[in-house]
Amino acid sequence: MITKEIEECLLKSQDIEYRNFSSKLMPTVDMGRVIGVRVPVVRQLAKEFAKRIDVSDFLNALPHPYFEEDNLHGFILEKEKNFAELIERLDQFLPYVDNWATCDSISPNVFKKHLPELLPHIRRWMASDHTYTIRFGIEMLMKYYLEDSFETKHLDWVASVKSSEYYVNMMIAWYFATALAKQYEATLPILEENRLEVWTHNKTIQKARESFRITPKQKNELALLKR
Repeated sequence: MITKEIEECLLKSQDIEYRNFSSKLMPTVDMGRVIGVRVPVVRQLAKEFAKRIDVSDFLNALPHPYFEEDNLHGFILEKEKNFAELIERLDQFLPYVDNWATCDSISPNVFKKHLPELLPHIRRWMASDHTYTIRFGIEMLMKYYLEDSFETKHLDWVASVKSSEYYVNMMIAWYFATALAKQYEATLPILEENRLEVWTHNKTIQKARESFRITPKQKNELALLKR
């Protein structure tokens, strides 16, 4: 059974020191769910198991007991070439994601070929009531829509997300800091008009001013906008 095989492979690759280290970075994850397997090992296992005809048995076996199984699940989805199938699988999986590390590690290559079709799904994810589904939606907007596919309305979408969740607000700040680096003039009014919550507003400025992609002049302008 593929699910049992995956679990056994992960347990054989356990690194206790790495488990203790990585657990401290993920306060939302029970340490009992963390085996302690380094990411390159999990990625290699995903590459191997993604070829199996019974891989759907593992993908349907939700929730997974281990953090590394969640990561492996995400890495398998990255390899899906059928856009519609990928969206269906993500909608099935995202509600079970319970930490920033798993959320931020999912980066499907096929999205690059379907940017217009992806946008409605990003909006839907951002409207979710699940922390890491929202975070994933904002991250995809940041990853794929801040250069050639950028539109100012995307800034409005993110600015309209209101949450008390730290991991949502940190992603909002990350998005706007990146937007300032890539689309400075279009993004600046979001801060000038105080459209973000105070914490998120100031965190955006902090992260932007730490970036080498922001000029000294821009950093000085941003410093004056702190609240």
